[in-house]
Amino acid sequence: MKRLIALALLALFASASLTACNTIAGAGKDVKDAGKAIEKTADKCKDGKC
Repeated sequence: MKRLIALALLALFASASLTACNTIAGAGKDVKDAGKAIEKTADKCKDGKC
């Protein structure tokens, strides 16, 4: 679980720092993309095989 949280935070900060957001809509898209990455990682880790 700790690893999943760490990966989620890493994905969030990486997407925020690598992508320049000039508008609120752009920031929302970045957060949405980060959420998708977190969800994908969580699906892979369901079996405990992270």
